[in-house]
Amino acid sequence: MNNNLASGTSSPPQAVSVPITRSAIFIVATLAPDTDSHQTVRDWCADVAALVRAVGKRVPGGGLSCVCGFSSTAWDTLFGAPRPAGLHPFREFGSGDRVAVATPGDLLLHIRADRMDLCFELATQLLGRLGTAVTTVDEVHGFRNFDMRSMVGFVDGTENPEGDEAVAFTVIGDEDAEFAGGSYVIVQKYLHDMDGWNALPVEAQERIIGRTKLSDIELDDSIKPTSSHSSLTTLDENGTEVKILRDNMPFGRPGSREFGTYFIGYARSPQPIEQMMENMFVGRPPGNYDRLLDFSRAVTGGLFFVPSQALFEALAERGQPAATSAPDSANPASPSVQNDDGSLNIGSLKGIPGHE
Repeated sequence: MNNNLASGTSSPPQAVSVPITRSAIFIVATLAPDTDSHQTVRDWCADVAALVRAVGKRVPGGGLSCVCGFSSTAWDTLFGAPRPAGLHPFREFGSGDRVAVATPGDLLLHIRADRMDLCFELATQLLGRLGTAVTTVDEVHGFRNFDMRSMVGFVDGTENPEGDEAVAFTVIGDEDAEFAGGSYVIVQKYLHDMDGWNALPVEAQERIIGRTKLSDIELDDSIKPTSSHSSLTTLDENGTEVKILRDNMPFGRPGSREFGTYFIGYARSPQPIEQMMENMFVGRPPGNYDRLLDFSRAVTGGLFFVPSQALFEALAERGQPAATSAPDSANPASPSVQNDDGSLNIGSLKGIPGHE
């Protein structure tokens, strides 16, 4: 359990900000439609922590953890009001062949450990308890690639916040006090055209990413294109960089020519990640899109709310909610993710150096 809290937070978060591990399993599932299944999922919320402890105890120091999140539709179905302020259906960006697609998913499990057998055993136990209450629609087994390299060969997560800064950028504080200690997470599964990518000269790859491939040094602004991946995923608010916490993992099946990256990003509001996606898929300005998308295709997309540890366990006591009016999944809101004042609505960063 992580005891470092964002300003205004009194409830410890789930294991969002944990040390990097060698292995991970990502599971996205949909809910069965009947009320008995819904009760099974609510009851399950009280069991997860004990299952993590039981499996993790078998390999001390294995780094086993699990983060569980719920989609907007699932929250309304299982728990009803009140609901997290920033929770809404996944927003699609882009057009034509370059789209951040929304795909079905009510429940997210992000299981991490230094050994795949720990991840596998915990996934087996968690899904066994859920039984037919859910249907797995996507399951990815990720691995850590050499010195933190992505599938396309560049170091991933270099600019991740750490320590108190990571908590400040990922954990909800008093801006949504009823859900303090929670987080939002967006996941996307990308498939890569590795033949096309590897045919590029290293210098061309570096201009697309915005960093040197071997040494992982950011290119100077004088030579880094504004369409580079690092340029478009760097956000600034009032002169201060706004960060998210990534824990992406490569995955693949060489025999099937499948080579991919599972993107997972945590933040205290969905809006910074959505702004990054809009920059990548639409462009900043429009048309100046991320050229990495010429070789990478998003095939899944989902937004989930991660309750604090205490709230997650307490959800087992919720009854079946009355019918509620949820955000329209076909048109959740304007794709613009900034407030009228230009801010990204991530709440106060007071107490973090550089954010006073």
